[in-house]
This record gives sequence, structure tokens and C-alpha cells, in this order.
Amino acid sequence: MIELSEVAYSYGDGTLLGDVSLRLGPGSFHFLTGPSGAGKSTLLKLCYMELLPDAGRLSIFGREVTEMDRDAVARARRRIGIVHQDCQFLDHLSLSENLSLPLSVAGRDAGANAAAGNLRDLMSWVGLTARARALPPQLSGGERQRAALARAVIMDPDVVLADEPTGNVDWEMSLRLLHMLVELNRMGKTILLATHDLNLIRAAKAQVPVRVLRIARGTLTQAGADL
Repeated sequence: MIELSEVAYSYGDGTLLGDVSLRLGPGSFHFLTGPSGAGKSTLLKLCYMELLPDAGRLSIFGREVTEMDRDAVARARRRIGIVHQDCQFLDHLSLSENLSLPLSVAGRDAGANAAAGNLRDLMSWVGLTARARALPPQLSGGERQRAALARAVIMDPDVVLADEPTGNVDWEMSLRLLHMLVELNRMGKTILLATHDLNLIRAAKAQVPVRVLRIARGTLTQAGADL
């Protein structure tokens, strides 16, 4: 689904990633670990085509990124959901309106019966039905992260990329977010989750098969089985 082959990426004069190869197959669950500044967020941005590699090959859903025009990139991105650690919302819109934005951007009628029903089901799934009319500044940290996950999957993506989604919440909420990501994986979604939290990785390994990757000094390796 997403494949990087000998990919390199540099910021300015410094090489951040070099010779990175990774394949995210259908229905797989990957964790990405490593020290701050090692390139975890950069790797996720490459997988989402927000950044393009300086060298190597990047293939998204069977197509080389260099061969994709703007419309093809947009279509591919709709199949990838992104959960940021510092999730941003439009503060003047209600939570339900914020979650509907990806539908509007894609030209879908968020007010149509099917779309409205899907939105209600999604808000129920993340436990935010009662907060549908709340403005983003009124949400707690845990509510914002659950809302970010809901927004990431409202287009029913094939892949979910999560960048430190539990970094600003307590352990109980971390487990709740993990449970939802595990549910998505069991539905066939491919998950790539960047995290510093080894306890979160251990909790996931007790529920689903996962692959743990470590990025450091510009290279990507598979972490040991002792995690």
C-alpha cells in the first residue's frame, strides 16, 4: 500500500533520513519509535506525500509518487487518515462541523442522510455524541485526540498514520485511543503509529500482531522482540 525503497531526505545541509526502506502492507500494524528529532514525523509526512524524498522510490497504492499528478495525489491522500499530536481545529466551528470538513473538501454533501448517519455513528464510536455542538476550546485533551481520530477516519481511509497521538493524555485515555486503533486494524486498516511510549507498544502486542520499527541516526531498523 505504501512502500519506501532506499529513501533519503535532507533538511538544509543535513541528511535526516538515508537509505530508508519500509513497506506498509494491507491490514498491518506498525509502531515507529526513536529519539526526538530522529525523523519520525518526517517519515510520516513522506508516507502522506506532504514531503517528497530527495532520493529513492516512494510508492503509494501501487503508483510511483513521481508519476502522480496533483489530482492523483489528492485521491491517494483521501485514502490516508492523519492523527497529529497537536491536533488543530477551527475554533469557530462546532465539533460536528469540524469533523465534517474532510467531506466538504472532497465534494461530498455532509448533510446527506448517509453522511449524516455516518457522522453520528463515528461520534458515538469515539464517545463524543454529547459534545457534538461544543467548540474546540471547550474540549479536554482526551476529547480533542478522540476527535482527531474521528476526523482522520471519516473518509474511511485504508491507512491511518498517527504521530504521537497519546503524547498529551493520561494512561487511561492512551489505552482508550489504542483500543480504537486496534479496532480499526481488525477492520483491515493499516496502522502506523509513532510513539515514545513502550508501555503502549506492549499493550498493543497483547491484542494484535505488531511490528516495531526504530529510527535513529537516519536509518530504520526493526526493534528487538524484548519490547
